[in-house]
Amino acid sequence: MSRLIIFIILVLALDFYALQSFRSVIKSSFVTYGYVIISIIIFSNIVYQGMTFDRSSVNNQGFYLALALFILVYVPKLVLLIFVLGEDIYRLFEAIYNYFISKPDNSSAFFSSRRKFIGQLAIGLASIPFLSILYGITQGKYNFKVLRYSLFFEDLPEAFEGYQITQISDIHSGSFDNKDKIEYAVNLVNEQGSDVILFTGDLVNSRSEEMRPWKSTFSKLKAVDGIFSVLGNHDYGDYTRWSTEKDKAENFQEMLDIQKEMGFDLLRNESRFIQKDNDRLAIIGVENWGKGFKQKGDLELASTAVSPTDFKILLSHDPSHWQYEVVKHPIHYHLTLSGHTHGMQFGIEIPGVLKWSPIKWRYKYWAGIYEKAGQFINVNRGFGFLAFPGRVGIWPEISVITLKKGVNNT
Repeated sequence: MSRLIIFIILVLALDFYALQSFRSVIKSSFVTYGYVIISIIIFSNIVYQGMTFDRSSVNNQGFYLALALFILVYVPKLVLLIFVLGEDIYRLFEAIYNYFISKPDNSSAFFSSRRKFIGQLAIGLASIPFLSILYGITQGKYNFKVLRYSLFFEDLPEAFEGYQITQISDIHSGSFDNKDKIEYAVNLVNEQGSDVILFTGDLVNSRSEEMRPWKSTFSKLKAVDGIFSVLGNHDYGDYTRWSTEKDKAENFQEMLDIQKEMGFDLLRNESRFIQKDNDRLAIIGVENWGKGFKQKGDLELASTAVSPTDFKILLSHDPSHWQYEVVKHPIHYHLTLSGHTHGMQFGIEIPGVLKWSPIKWRYKYWAGIYEKAGQFINVNRGFGFLAFPGRVGIWPEISVITLKKGVNNT
């Protein structure tokens, strides 16, 4: 309850300052009343939805919609807060200076004019996150991007020169609300014509039943050498309330059954081999291993059948596994594929210029290709979305990786 009170106080303070900036520009009482009413409705709704959130249910769309509207309205208000608070602090120091140092004849008209200019500037800048978030909610969450990479390895077996991999991750089927968009994305995956499809975990948000309506859609995924998958932290049923441990165990078993029915070869600390001519490639899959999350991944067990000379592709949901265990392991894992971070579903990416998201403060390796000690990882930005029903600047990703023999990684 104390957290709720603190949250309410902070939001009311934010609203007070944002309203001052708004009123300095918009003089209409009708518009001001509308602004206040909308703010009250959105704020009351998020408080209500948060207090009535049911962890035992898969149907919490009301909460996610309330969260989306809250972020849409209140993030721009933070911009207003920064400007108005900055203006008030400036005026405070100016008043102190004038009182003790000089006594200029500063008219109230001058302060009013400056406040209006600051308010206009603040509202103009606040419209940028507002429009960006609005796009992210309505279009961005299904703005699928195919990202292509070519990676070079000196010891790649000759038969696998040009071998193409498609990686998807973090489906989070419980968040989907548009069947046509998902069918489009599944077709887009198939259109890549890759030799193999690799899925790196988080099929659902909480419960296996979330995947039932989408099972036939994802069963359409096809690749010559098959589809291999691993579990993510959300696939174990740990983020929902169960009546009994038996219910949780049955949910997990259904999760395993669904993957099999869709044609996914689920790797639970085990490996498979793809054979071409006299060469082979090892696909190794571990259960979830994350810093601060469930750690069921067993790299030693998963690699039991693998030879040190095999070319190895490791599927591990959480990139922190690569950072803390895989890179330092005596066995050389040529390529690791992960997901988990979603790129926080928010950030700025300008290829070759800027790549930023707040998630970088939690994960060192959070999106795209990284290399260390001659080993590579691709952190997929995710296929679906979680909690916030949108994506801003960090789009849903289909990774296509082509393996090349050589040393030209630039």
